[in-house]
Amino acid sequence: MDTEFDDDLTFTPFEAAPSRLIIDLEALADNWRMLRSASGKARTGAAVKGDGYGLGIEAVVPTLYDAGCRDMFVATPDEGMLARQFAPDARIYVLSGVWPGVEGQFFSHDLVPVLISEEQIACWTNAVAFGDERPCAVMVDTGMNRLGLSVDEALALADDPTRPASFAPVLLMSHLACASDPQHALNRKQLESFQTLAAAYEGVDSSLANSPGIFLGRDYHFDLTRPGIAIYGGEAVDGASNPAQPVVTAETRILQIRQAKAGEPVSYGATHVLTRDSRLAIVSSGYADGYHRSLSGSGVPLRQAVQQGGFGFIAGHRVPVVGRITMDLTIFDVTDVPEAEARAGDYIELFGRNVLLDEAARAAGTIGYELLTSLGNRYQRDYIGG
Repeated sequence: MDTEFDDDLTFTPFEAAPSRLIIDLEALADNWRMLRSASGKARTGAAVKGDGYGLGIEAVVPTLYDAGCRDMFVATPDEGMLARQFAPDARIYVLSGVWPGVEGQFFSHDLVPVLISEEQIACWTNAVAFGDERPCAVMVDTGMNRLGLSVDEALALADDPTRPASFAPVLLMSHLACASDPQHALNRKQLESFQTLAAAYEGVDSSLANSPGIFLGRDYHFDLTRPGIAIYGGEAVDGASNPAQPVVTAETRILQIRQAKAGEPVSYGATHVLTRDSRLAIVSSGYADGYHRSLSGSGVPLRQAVQQGGFGFIAGHRVPVVGRITMDLTIFDVTDVPEAEARAGDYIELFGRNVLLDEAARAAGTIGYELLTSLGNRYQRDYIGG
Protein backbone atom coordinates (compact mmCIF):
# COMPACT_ATOMS: atom_id res chain seq x y z
CA MET A 1 0.00 0.00 0.00
CA ASP A 2 1.36 3.39 -0.94
CA THR A 3 1.68 5.96 1.81
CA GLU A 4 1.73 9.66 1.02
CA PHE A 5 3.87 11.99 3.09
CA ASP A 6 3.28 15.72 3.34
CA ASP A 7 6.26 17.36 1.63
CA ASP A 8 5.75 20.42 3.83
CA LEU A 9 6.60 18.42 6.98
CA THR A 10 10.31 19.16 6.81
CA PHE A 11 12.43 20.00 9.81
CA THR A 12 15.83 21.60 10.18
CA PRO A 13 18.46 19.64 12.13
CA PHE A 14 17.92 22.05 15.03
CA GLU A 15 14.15 21.52 15.04
CA ALA A 16 14.60 17.75 14.98
CA ALA A 17 17.47 17.52 17.48
CA PRO A 18 17.11 15.40 20.62
CA SER A 19 19.17 17.98 22.52
CA ARG A 20 20.04 21.50 21.45
CA LEU A 21 21.75 24.71 22.46
CA ILE A 22 20.60 28.22 21.65
CA ILE A 23 23.65 30.49 21.84
CA ASP A 24 23.00 34.22 21.86
CA LEU A 25 26.04 35.83 20.26
CA GLU A 26 24.69 39.35 20.75
CA ALA A 27 24.46 38.69 24.49
CA LEU A 28 28.01 37.34 24.36
CA ALA A 29 29.23 40.55 22.71
CA ASP A 30 27.22 42.72 25.10
CA ASN A 31 28.73 40.94 28.10
CA TRP A 32 32.23 41.59 26.76
CA ARG A 33 31.39 45.26 26.21
CA MET A 34 30.08 45.48 29.79
CA LEU A 35 33.36 44.04 31.08
CA ARG A 36 35.34 46.40 28.86
CA SER A 37 33.48 49.30 30.46
CA ALA A 38 34.09 47.90 33.95
CA SER A 39 37.82 47.61 33.14
CA GLY A 40 38.25 51.38 33.03
CA LYS A 41 41.37 52.47 31.17
CA ALA A 42 42.72 48.93 30.73
CA ARG A 43 42.38 47.02 27.48
CA THR A 44 40.02 44.07 27.74
CA GLY A 45 40.91 40.67 26.37
CA ALA A 46 38.98 37.40 26.50
CA ALA A 47 39.60 33.84 27.57
CA VAL A 48 38.38 31.66 24.70
CA LYS A 49 40.02 28.45 25.88
CA GLY A 50 38.06 25.23 26.29
CA ASP A 51 36.64 25.67 22.78
CA GLY A 52 35.21 29.04 23.74
CA TYR A 53 33.96 27.69 27.08
CA GLY A 54 32.16 24.92 25.22
CA LEU A 55 30.34 27.20 22.78
CA GLY A 56 32.67 26.81 19.80
CA ILE A 57 35.75 28.87 18.98
CA GLU A 58 34.43 29.24 15.42
CA ALA A 59 31.51 31.34 16.72
CA VAL A 60 32.94 32.91 19.87
CA VAL A 61 36.17 34.32 18.44
CA PRO A 62 34.70 36.21 15.46
CA THR A 63 31.92 37.58 17.66
CA LEU A 64 34.40 38.97 20.18
CA TYR A 65 36.74 40.14 17.44
CA ASP A 66 33.92 42.09 15.79
CA ALA A 67 33.08 43.61 19.18
CA GLY A 68 36.64 44.95 19.38
CA CYS A 69 38.58 42.32 21.32
CA ARG A 70 42.21 42.05 20.20
CA ASP A 71 43.77 39.98 23.02
CA MET A 72 42.63 36.37 23.30
CA PHE A 73 43.77 33.53 25.54
CA VAL A 74 43.67 29.84 24.62
CA ALA A 75 44.95 26.74 26.41
CA THR A 76 46.82 24.92 23.63
CA PRO A 77 48.53 25.65 20.31
CA ASP A 78 45.76 23.76 18.48
CA GLU A 79 43.16 26.12 19.95
CA GLY A 80 45.38 29.04 18.99
CA MET A 81 45.69 27.91 15.39
CA LEU A 82 41.91 27.60 15.14
CA ALA A 83 41.32 30.99 16.74
CA ARG A 84 43.79 32.62 14.35
CA GLN A 85 41.49 31.79 11.41
CA PHE A 86 38.85 34.14 12.83
CA ALA A 87 40.99 36.86 14.40
CA PRO A 88 43.60 37.83 11.79
CA ASP A 89 45.38 40.57 13.70
CA ALA A 90 44.54 39.71 17.32
CA ARG A 91 47.29 38.77 19.74
CA ILE A 92 46.61 35.17 20.70
CA TYR A 93 48.28 33.89 23.88
CA VAL A 94 48.76 30.17 24.56
CA LEU A 95 48.51 29.59 28.30
CA SER A 96 50.27 26.21 28.34
CA GLY A 97 53.43 27.76 26.94
CA VAL A 98 55.84 26.12 24.53
CA TRP A 99 57.70 22.83 24.42
CA PRO A 100 60.39 21.51 22.05
CA GLY A 101 58.85 20.37 18.80
CA VAL A 102 55.89 22.76 18.69
CA GLU A 103 57.76 26.03 18.10
CA GLY A 104 56.84 25.94 14.42
CA GLN A 105 53.16 26.16 15.26
CA PHE A 106 53.79 29.39 17.15
CA PHE A 107 55.83 30.83 14.29
CA SER A 108 53.50 29.89 11.43
CA HIS A 109 50.35 31.10 13.20
CA ASP A 110 51.80 34.08 15.05
CA LEU A 111 50.96 32.74 18.50
CA VAL A 112 52.37 34.12 21.74
CA PRO A 113 53.53 31.55 24.29
CA VAL A 114 52.88 32.27 27.95
CA LEU A 115 56.16 31.03 29.44
CA ILE A 116 55.64 29.36 32.79
CA SER A 117 59.07 28.09 33.82
CA GLU A 118 62.79 28.61 33.34
CA GLU A 119 62.79 25.52 31.09
CA GLN A 120 60.21 27.09 28.80
CA ILE A 121 62.10 30.40 28.73
CA ALA A 122 65.22 28.52 27.64
CA CYS A 123 63.24 26.61 25.01
CA TRP A 124 61.77 29.80 23.56
CA THR A 125 64.93 31.89 23.60
CA ASN A 126 66.81 29.10 21.84
CA ALA A 127 64.08 28.77 19.24
CA VAL A 128 64.08 32.48 18.38
CA ALA A 129 67.80 33.17 18.87
CA PHE A 130 68.61 33.36 15.17
CA GLY A 131 65.36 34.75 13.77
CA ASP A 132 63.26 37.85 14.04
CA GLU A 133 62.26 39.03 17.50
CA ARG A 134 59.08 37.24 18.52
CA PRO A 135 56.83 38.20 21.43
CA CYS A 136 56.20 36.08 24.48
CA ALA A 137 54.43 36.49 27.82
CA VAL A 138 55.61 35.52 31.29
CA MET A 139 53.36 33.94 33.92
CA VAL A 140 54.28 34.47 37.58
CA ASP A 141 52.68 32.62 40.48
CA THR A 142 51.84 35.16 43.18
CA GLY A 143 50.05 32.83 45.57
CA MET A 144 47.97 30.22 43.76
CA ASN A 145 50.65 27.52 43.48
CA ARG A 146 49.63 26.75 39.94
CA LEU A 147 51.55 27.62 36.76
CA GLY A 148 54.29 30.22 36.63
CA LEU A 149 57.69 31.38 37.79
CA SER A 150 58.04 32.15 41.46
CA VAL A 151 58.12 35.84 42.38
CA ASP A 152 61.83 35.55 43.20
CA GLU A 153 62.58 33.85 39.87
CA ALA A 154 60.70 36.54 37.97
CA LEU A 155 62.45 39.39 39.79
CA ALA A 156 65.85 37.79 39.18
CA LEU A 157 65.02 37.41 35.49
CA ALA A 158 64.04 41.07 35.23
CA ASP A 159 67.44 42.16 36.62
CA ASP A 160 69.55 39.56 34.82
CA PRO A 161 72.10 41.41 32.64
CA THR A 162 72.81 38.20 30.71
CA ARG A 163 69.17 37.82 29.63
CA PRO A 164 69.28 37.12 25.89
CA ALA A 165 68.03 39.77 23.52
CA SER A 166 65.72 37.19 21.94
CA PHE A 167 63.69 37.14 25.15
CA ALA A 168 61.11 39.83 24.37
CA PRO A 169 58.11 39.67 26.73
CA VAL A 170 55.13 41.82 25.79
CA LEU A 171 53.00 40.81 28.77
CA LEU A 172 53.58 39.98 32.42
CA MET A 173 50.77 37.90 33.96
CA SER A 174 49.57 36.40 37.19
CA HIS A 175 46.26 34.82 38.18
CA LEU A 176 44.04 35.62 41.15
CA ALA A 177 43.07 32.64 43.28
CA CYS A 178 40.21 34.10 45.34
CA ALA A 179 38.85 37.09 43.41
CA SER A 180 35.29 35.72 43.51
CA ASP A 181 35.42 36.46 47.25
CA PRO A 182 36.16 40.20 47.42
CA GLN A 183 36.96 40.06 51.14
CA HIS A 184 39.59 37.34 50.91
CA ALA A 185 42.98 38.48 52.23
CA LEU A 186 44.88 36.71 49.45
CA ASN A 187 43.54 39.22 46.89
CA ARG A 188 45.47 42.10 48.44
CA LYS A 189 48.56 39.93 49.02
CA GLN A 190 48.64 38.90 45.35
CA LEU A 191 48.06 42.49 44.25
CA GLU A 192 51.00 43.77 46.25
CA SER A 193 53.29 41.05 44.89
CA PHE A 194 52.19 41.80 41.35
CA GLN A 195 52.70 45.54 41.77
CA THR A 196 56.33 44.83 42.68
CA LEU A 197 56.70 42.64 39.62
CA ALA A 198 55.10 45.18 37.28
CA ALA A 199 57.52 47.83 38.48
CA ALA A 200 60.46 45.49 37.81
CA TYR A 201 59.24 44.88 34.26
CA GLU A 202 58.88 48.54 33.34
CA GLY A 203 57.73 48.99 29.76
CA VAL A 204 56.06 45.55 29.63
CA ASP A 205 52.25 45.42 29.80
CA SER A 206 50.85 43.65 32.85
CA SER A 207 47.67 41.65 33.46
CA LEU A 208 46.19 40.31 36.71
CA ALA A 209 42.39 40.55 36.62
CA ASN A 210 40.14 37.72 35.49
CA SER A 211 36.33 38.14 35.47
CA PRO A 212 35.91 38.63 39.24
CA GLY A 213 39.20 40.53 39.43
CA ILE A 214 37.72 43.26 37.23
CA PHE A 215 35.15 43.95 39.93
CA LEU A 216 37.80 44.27 42.65
CA GLY A 217 38.52 47.77 41.35
CA ARG A 218 40.96 49.70 39.21
CA ASP A 219 44.03 48.76 41.28
CA TYR A 220 43.66 45.26 39.84
CA HIS A 221 43.19 46.30 36.21
CA PHE A 222 46.77 47.19 35.19
CA ASP A 223 47.15 47.31 31.38
CA LEU A 224 44.98 44.37 30.32
CA THR A 225 42.08 42.49 31.89
CA ARG A 226 41.26 39.02 30.69
CA PRO A 227 37.69 37.99 31.60
CA GLY A 228 36.35 34.52 31.00
CA ILE A 229 33.18 33.15 32.62
CA ALA A 230 31.38 36.51 32.80
CA ILE A 231 31.58 36.83 29.00
CA TYR A 232 29.59 33.62 28.73
CA GLY A 233 26.89 34.68 31.20
CA GLY A 234 28.23 33.05 34.36
CA GLU A 235 28.49 34.55 37.83
CA ALA A 236 31.85 36.12 38.65
CA VAL A 237 31.46 37.37 42.22
CA ASP A 238 30.03 35.23 45.02
CA GLY A 239 26.82 36.54 46.51
CA ALA A 240 26.53 39.51 44.14
CA SER A 241 23.96 40.27 41.49
CA ASN A 242 25.17 38.96 38.15
CA PRO A 243 25.41 41.81 35.60
CA ALA A 244 25.98 39.44 32.67
CA GLN A 245 23.22 38.37 30.32
CA PRO A 246 22.52 34.64 29.86
CA VAL A 247 24.19 33.43 26.69
CA VAL A 248 23.35 29.72 26.49
CA THR A 249 20.03 27.90 26.68
CA ALA A 250 20.24 24.11 26.80
CA GLU A 251 17.08 22.21 25.84
CA THR A 252 16.25 18.53 25.61
CA ARG A 253 13.38 16.72 23.92
CA ILE A 254 10.74 14.76 25.82
CA LEU A 255 10.88 11.23 24.41
CA GLN A 256 8.00 9.79 26.38
CA ILE A 257 5.45 10.76 29.02
CA ARG A 258 4.83 7.96 31.53
CA GLN A 259 1.88 7.63 33.88
CA ALA A 260 3.15 6.23 37.20
CA LYS A 261 1.43 5.32 40.43
CA ALA A 262 2.14 6.39 43.99
CA GLY A 263 4.54 3.93 45.61
CA GLU A 264 6.35 3.07 42.37
CA PRO A 265 10.14 3.58 42.10
CA VAL A 266 11.92 5.73 39.52
CA SER A 267 15.24 5.07 37.73
CA TYR A 268 18.34 3.08 38.75
CA GLY A 269 18.57 1.91 42.33
CA ALA A 270 14.89 2.71 43.01
CA THR A 271 16.18 5.62 45.11
CA HIS A 272 13.06 7.72 44.46
CA VAL A 273 9.63 6.38 45.32
CA LEU A 274 6.63 8.37 44.13
CA THR A 275 4.37 9.81 46.81
CA ARG A 276 1.53 10.57 44.39
CA ASP A 277 0.26 9.45 41.02
CA SER A 278 2.57 11.22 38.61
CA ARG A 279 3.35 12.10 35.03
CA LEU A 280 7.02 11.60 34.24
CA ALA A 281 8.82 13.10 31.23
CA ILE A 282 11.77 11.05 30.03
CA VAL A 283 14.12 13.33 28.10
CA SER A 284 17.01 12.79 25.73
CA SER A 285 19.93 14.09 27.83
CA GLY A 286 22.09 12.54 30.49
CA TYR A 287 25.58 12.70 31.86
CA ALA A 288 27.06 11.84 28.44
CA ASP A 289 25.67 15.22 27.38
CA GLY A 290 27.21 17.05 30.32
CA TYR A 291 24.02 17.04 32.38
CA HIS A 292 25.85 15.74 35.41
CA ARG A 293 24.73 12.72 37.38
CA SER A 294 25.13 14.81 40.53
CA LEU A 295 22.01 16.75 39.44
CA SER A 296 19.97 13.62 40.19
CA GLY A 297 16.99 14.10 42.46
CA SER A 298 18.09 11.19 44.66
CA GLY A 299 20.58 8.36 44.93
CA VAL A 300 23.80 10.38 44.70
CA PRO A 301 26.06 11.46 47.61
CA LEU A 302 25.53 15.18 46.95
CA ARG A 303 21.87 14.94 47.96
CA GLN A 304 23.04 14.33 51.54
CA ALA A 305 24.52 17.85 51.56
CA VAL A 306 22.28 19.70 49.09
CA GLN A 307 18.73 18.39 49.43
CA GLN A 308 17.35 19.71 46.15
CA GLY A 309 18.50 18.29 42.82
CA GLY A 310 18.21 19.80 39.37
CA PHE A 311 15.20 21.50 37.80
CA GLY A 312 14.04 21.94 34.25
CA PHE A 313 11.57 24.47 32.86
CA ILE A 314 8.63 24.02 30.54
CA ALA A 315 5.47 26.03 29.84
CA GLY A 316 6.00 28.40 32.75
CA HIS A 317 6.69 25.63 35.26
CA ARG A 318 9.85 24.51 37.04
CA VAL A 319 9.92 20.71 37.02
CA PRO A 320 12.24 18.64 39.26
CA VAL A 321 14.58 15.86 38.25
CA VAL A 322 13.41 12.64 39.89
CA GLY A 323 15.61 9.63 40.50
CA ARG A 324 19.08 9.16 39.11
CA ILE A 325 20.24 10.76 35.87
CA THR A 326 21.58 8.12 33.47
CA MET A 327 23.98 8.25 30.56
CA ASP A 328 21.49 9.34 27.90
CA LEU A 329 18.26 10.00 29.80
CA THR A 330 16.87 12.15 32.61
CA ILE A 331 13.42 11.97 34.21
CA PHE A 332 11.43 15.07 35.17
CA ASP A 333 8.21 15.18 37.17
CA VAL A 334 5.73 17.14 35.02
CA THR A 335 2.63 16.26 37.04
CA ASP A 336 1.88 19.93 37.71
CA VAL A 337 2.17 20.97 34.06
CA PRO A 338 -1.06 20.85 32.02
CA GLU A 339 -1.02 17.75 29.83
CA ALA A 340 -1.40 19.76 26.64
CA GLU A 341 1.75 21.76 27.49
CA ALA A 342 4.15 18.88 28.17
CA ARG A 343 3.93 16.21 25.51
CA ALA A 344 6.32 13.85 23.80
CA GLY A 345 8.33 15.90 21.31
CA ASP A 346 8.27 19.10 23.38
CA TYR A 347 11.46 20.53 24.86
CA ILE A 348 12.44 21.11 28.49
CA GLU A 349 15.00 23.79 29.32
CA LEU A 350 17.94 22.40 31.31
CA PHE A 351 19.43 25.83 31.93
CA GLY A 352 19.14 29.22 30.28
CA ARG A 353 16.95 32.22 31.04
CA ASN A 354 14.58 30.39 33.38
CA VAL A 355 16.98 28.03 35.15
CA LEU A 356 20.17 30.08 35.36
CA LEU A 357 23.48 28.44 34.53
CA ASP A 358 24.92 28.90 38.02
CA GLU A 359 21.70 27.78 39.69
CA ALA A 360 21.94 24.50 37.79
CA ALA A 361 25.64 24.28 38.61
CA ARG A 362 25.04 24.71 42.35
CA ALA A 363 22.45 21.93 42.29
CA ALA A 364 25.16 19.75 40.72
CA GLY A 365 27.70 20.75 43.35
CA THR A 366 29.89 22.45 40.77
CA ILE A 367 30.35 25.76 38.94
CA GLY A 368 29.08 27.23 35.69
CA TYR A 369 32.49 26.78 34.06
CA GLU A 370 32.21 23.01 34.35
CA LEU A 371 28.65 22.81 33.04
CA LEU A 372 29.53 24.88 29.97
CA THR A 373 32.75 23.08 29.13
CA SER A 374 31.11 19.66 29.67
CA LEU A 375 28.51 20.14 26.96
CA GLY A 376 28.72 17.13 24.68
CA ASN A 377 28.84 17.05 20.91
CA ARG A 378 25.33 15.63 20.70
CA TYR A 379 23.77 19.06 21.13
CA GLN A 380 22.65 20.70 17.91
CA ARG A 381 23.70 24.33 18.11
CA ASP A 382 21.77 27.35 16.90
CA TYR A 383 23.62 30.65 16.99
CA ILE A 384 21.41 33.71 17.13
CA GLY A 385 22.26 37.41 17.03
CA GLY A 386 25.72 38.69 16.25
